[in-house]
Amino acid sequence: MMFRSRQAGVVRGVFLLLGLASLAVALSLLVGNNQSTLTLFWPPHRVDVSFNLALFVLVFGFGLLYLALRAIAALRELPAQARRWRSQQLERAVVASVLDALAHQLAGRFVRAQASARQALDQIASSTSSVPWPRRDQMEMLAHLLLAESAQSLQNRTLRDEHLAHVLQPRWARLMPEAGEGALLRAVRWAIEDRDPVLARERLAALPQGAARRIQALRLKLRVARLDGAGAEALETARLLAKHKAFSPEASRSLVRGLALDALRQAHDLSQLRDVWSGFDESERLMPELALAAAQRALVLGSEEASGETWSESVPVQQPVNETHAWVQQCLEPVWDRFDTLDDTTQARLVRVLEEALANIDAAWLLRLEQRQRQMPDNASLQYLTGQACMQRQLWGKAAQLLGQAAARLQDRVLLRRTWRAMARLAQERGDESAAQEAWMKAALID
Repeated sequence: MMFRSRQAGVVRGVFLLLGLASLAVALSLLVGNNQSTLTLFWPPHRVDVSFNLALFVLVFGFGLLYLALRAIAALRELPAQARRWRSQQLERAVVASVLDALAHQLAGRFVRAQASARQALDQIASSTSSVPWPRRDQMEMLAHLLLAESAQSLQNRTLRDEHLAHVLQPRWARLMPEAGEGALLRAVRWAIEDRDPVLARERLAALPQGAARRIQALRLKLRVARLDGAGAEALETARLLAKHKAFSPEASRSLVRGLALDALRQAHDLSQLRDVWSGFDESERLMPELALAAAQRALVLGSEEASGETWSESVPVQQPVNETHAWVQQCLEPVWDRFDTLDDTTQARLVRVLEEALANIDAAWLLRLEQRQRQMPDNASLQYLTGQACMQRQLWGKAAQLLGQAAARLQDRVLLRRTWRAMARLAQERGDESAAQEAWMKAALID
C-alpha cells in the first residue's frame, strides 16, 4: 500500500514538472521575441508601452486584487470564527464533563459523577451561541441520565425521578429513539430495584415493539414477572430467552426448571395443576424433577380435597380410588421408564411418590414394577417398593423377604424408617412381638 502511494506521488511530480516546463516554453515563445506595443489614449495624452509590460501588469494587478479581496473576507469572518471557536471550546468542555461523569459512575464514585453531570448541564445552559452543536441534545440527555443513575445508586429517588422526566421528554424520543429506549430500560431496572412491578410494567409497555423483543428487555421482563409472582409469564419469557441463547444450556435448563416448579407450587387445585402441566413443553414434562413435583402436588391437593388434611411426605395418606392417582401415574410413567438412569436420590423420591398410589395401581403397573425389580434385583429402592406392594396384597412372606433385603441397603432415611415400620407390622401379623418391638425401636432411632 505504501509503495503504491509513493509511486502515485512520483507520477504526480513528473506531470507537474512537465506542466511547468510547458508553461515556461509557452511564455518564452510569447514574450521572448515579441516586438508588439500597446498604445493607451487618454486625450490629450497618448502612452505607448510594450505588450509584455502590459501583460505582466495585468497579471500582477489581478493577483493583487484577489489577495486584497481575500484579506477583506477573512477580516469580516473573524467574529464568526471567534464564535465558532468559543462554541467548540464549550462543546469540548461539555463532552469532557459527560465522560468524567460516566467514568466516575463506572468506578462507583456516585457523588463525583453527579457533580460532573451537573457541571455539564450548567455548561449547556450557559451556552448562548447561535452555532448549533452536532450532538448537543444527546450530550444533555446523557448528562440527565447519568445524574439520574447516580441518584438511584445513592437512593435519592426524588432527584432520580426529576432527571428521568427530562430524559423521557417526547421531543428527545423523536430525535434520539435509541437513547430514549435505553432510558426506558434503565427506568424498568430502577423500578425492579424498588420492587415496584406496576411501574416496571408501565415502563416496559412504553417500549417500542422492536425494543421489547430484545434480549435485555426480555431479561427485565423475566425479572418483573418473577417479582410480580406471574409464574406462567416468567416461564414463557424464560423459554424465549433460552431460545435466543441468552443463557448457557445448563443455566437455561436450571432457570426453566425453577420457574416450572414455582408454577406447579402456585396451583391451588387439581384442575389448575393439570392446566399448568399441559402447558409445559414435551422436554419439560420429561424432566424427573418436574414430574415428581407435579405428582407430589397432585397428591397433596387430592388429599386436601378428600379429607381437608395436609399431606405429609413422611407419613403416607391412604386415599380413595380417584382420577388423581391415574393422573399421577401418567405423569410418572416417562420417569419410571428411565428409572435406571436416575440417581439414588431421585429414585428414592420417585419410590416415595409411587408408594402413595400403591393401593390404586392397576395390574399393568404391578407387572411393570415386578419386571423392573427383576431387572435390577440389587436396587434397594425397588426392593422396598415391591415389598410394600406385596404388603398391600397380603403377600406376607414375599414382603418380609424384600423389605429385609431393602433394610440392609437403603440409604434414604425416610424409606428406611418406613421399611422398619412395615417390618414391625409384618412381625405383629406373625404374632412375633419381640421382633415387632425391635423393628419399632429401630424405626424410632432413625433421625
